[in-house]
Amino acid sequence: MAPSGPGSSARRRCRRVLYWIPVVFISLLLGWSYYAYAIQLCIVSMENTGEQAVCLMAYHLLFAMFVWSYWKTIFTLPMNPSKEFHLSYAEKELLEREPRGEAHQEVLRRAAKDLPIYTRTMSGAIRYCDRCQLIKPDRCHHCSVCDKCILKMDHHCPWVNNCVGFSNYKFFLLFLAYSLLYCLFIAATDLQYFIKFWTNGLPDTQAKFHIMFLFFAAAMFSVSLSSLFGYHCWLVSKNKSTLEAFRSPVFRHGTDKNGFSLGFSKNMRQVFGDEKKYWLLPIFSSLGDGCSFPTCLVNQDPEQPSTPAGLNSTAKNPESHQFPAKPLRESQSHLLTDSQSWTESSTNPGKCKTGMSNPALTMENET
Repeated sequence: MAPSGPGSSARRRCRRVLYWIPVVFISLLLGWSYYAYAIQLCIVSMENTGEQAVCLMAYHLLFAMFVWSYWKTIFTLPMNPSKEFHLSYAEKELLEREPRGEAHQEVLRRAAKDLPIYTRTMSGAIRYCDRCQLIKPDRCHHCSVCDKCILKMDHHCPWVNNCVGFSNYKFFLLFLAYSLLYCLFIAATDLQYFIKFWTNGLPDTQAKFHIMFLFFAAAMFSVSLSSLFGYHCWLVSKNKSTLEAFRSPVFRHGTDKNGFSLGFSKNMRQVFGDEKKYWLLPIFSSLGDGCSFPTCLVNQDPEQPSTPAGLNSTAKNPESHQFPAKPLRESQSHLLTDSQSWTESSTNPGKCKTGMSNPALTMENET
């Protein structure tokens, strides 16, 4: 662990303050946009009362959803691995006492035996975090900014000063969606007044600066937000995180970039939940606990009792696919009850592989 003292404590406090600068910038920009649109454009510049009412109602709806989802993304604490993934005191002592090698492998192998983990490091080792002293659940990564292991970590976003992961990924998606709609709505309704001011069709008042700059800002942010939102929609459709898109997860049989994908419908439900009435609201409805995830892989865990028929019988009958023997959380397991997803998986041999021998497990620290 890093040494702590008055100097390091002061540096940490300074960093925490600096990390809030992007959030303050977005908040100030949002406050100015409210003044520019609601006051200068709608109330001062618009002459038609009906147009004023419609624009103000639609604007305040988008504004409220934007602020709500942004707030939830910022202040929802990232979820960390549960206690079952932490090593016991005796296991920690063994790791510290023994030289690195087979003894470390055996300690981690015993500790991970009953845990629902299927991913490994590139060398085939159990994913262990030296910093947090725990075995990493699938899709969990250590954030160097938060200095914690984050469940289903997507990335650390400076614009929300928070890690985007299992607990707030839905909120982050809604934040992107409503901020994009907010900017598009402003640009669309502001365009005619922007053209009039630009061509001197309206008197040169204080509102001119606000309306012209508001259009430029909304159009600029619309372009950047549309690409970012489109990218994350693609990630959701493939059931990937940003980290997994850049480095595919490694399973017992090797790397598989689509190992967690269950098909478009089930991938969507894993993030947004089963009840569609909550999909557009920044209310947590994602499935599972973030520690275990169903996969499309048909691997029998070599540490679990093998089935007599092996993998050949499962290939012939899509409905009898063997899922890894370790228990999954109930809210995740029910995603696998529909035989259609297994049929889709079995028709794509590149997506669901039938497994290979387990590589020798070696101790490897990962951050």
